[in-house]
Amino acid sequence: MLLRYKKSKKFQQKGDCKMIAHRGLSGIKRENTVAAFDLAGEHSYFGIETDVHVTSDNKYVIIHDSFTSRVSATSYLVEKTPLDTLRKVKLYAKSKEGGEKETRIPTLEEYVLSLKEHGKVGVLEMKNHFEEQEVWDMCAEIERLGYMDHIIFISFYLENLVALRKKYPLQPAQYLTLHYNKNVLKTLIEHKLDIDINFRALRPKAVREMHENGIKVNCWTVDWKPVARWLVKMGVDYITTNILE
Repeated sequence: MLLRYKKSKKFQQKGDCKMIAHRGLSGIKRENTVAAFDLAGEHSYFGIETDVHVTSDNKYVIIHDSFTSRVSATSYLVEKTPLDTLRKVKLYAKSKEGGEKETRIPTLEEYVLSLKEHGKVGVLEMKNHFEEQEVWDMCAEIERLGYMDHIIFISFYLENLVALRKKYPLQPAQYLTLHYNKNVLKTLIEHKLDIDINFRALRPKAVREMHENGIKVNCWTVDWKPVARWLVKMGVDYITTNILE
């Protein structure tokens, strides 16, 4: 459950660690909306994370869940629904002043344009399994918008990142995982991937081991300053958060 705040929580001890706004500034605005992205863009975040799905008519939309039911009064399965229908869904707003930017499911293009406007790095999660061509078509759309050099791709589905690597061998990409072990490390090294890991799975030895292998460490989702301080001391490269800044 994402908590609701009136303003971001300043975190002054981050050092060189880069802060990533989880689903935009989702502690204040409805997650994964242009309003949340724009508000994060007005703050000091290094990057803005979001989630992308493919619609039934092969368009790319920004939403976390496979169904629309948690964030609206509808219950569409995103991958079985066309873009025009999804664009008519009215999301539950967190604030009164958000307007349409907080109540409409964004397209991938709207997300990228918000990043460009505010000069932020995108952290783009490919939700569910993508076909290879869907990965490449998504990248082509971002390239058309002139922002591929500012996107980090993430996914729990290794095959999505492998497909990315076939055409974009140097593109920043992070493997999402709940755990860390030797097999995960082997996968990261083999596919030249960084990691985006549940912060509870991290220990100093693991961070050192990954850094020794040239792997950058992102972690999620951290909204508590004492935990963030512990992670910064450990040496993580990124912290993904709903509200810390």
